[in-house]
Amino acid sequence: MRKAVFTSLWRYLVKAGAVALVLAGIAAAVHFSGQGSEPGPDLARSKKSGAGLFLVSIRPETGAVRVGGVQSWLLTVKTRAGKPVINAAIDISGGMPRSNRLLPTSPQATAYLGGGHYRIERIKFDASGWWQMRFTVSASNGSDTTVFNLML
Repeated sequence: MRKAVFTSLWRYLVKAGAVALVLAGIAAAVHFSGQGSEPGPDLARSKKSGAGLFLVSIRPETGAVRVGGVQSWLLTVKTRAGKPVINAAIDISGGMPRSNRLLPTSPQATAYLGGGHYRIERIKFDASGWWQMRFTVSASNGSDTTVFNLML
């Protein structure tokens, strides 16, 4: 009889341990499912400027955005109403927010191409990862900054 009690107790403990392991696994899955689920940076190539004065878009003039080599981009700037912004002053900066790395070049707006389009030259990324490009546009209706995120 004593052996039967120990056998029953042993089976009970094994079953309870199995249930505890299953519950611990579920708890771990629930806990870690929220880890790393925060959204990544907004990778849109067209967006409103910070205060909403301009609609701004970027694209490489040829090919794709890449690490290494100097690139030219086209920047398009329109008013909130969608009209081209003509002959604006454009200040450009950028870097990697996680490492405080700056662009190795000094990009410049070199030409106004009409229709709110500007050529931006001397853009170079020298490492893979998350980059931000800041374009501050100053025109007759004010000055505003747009930040673009790039994952290279």
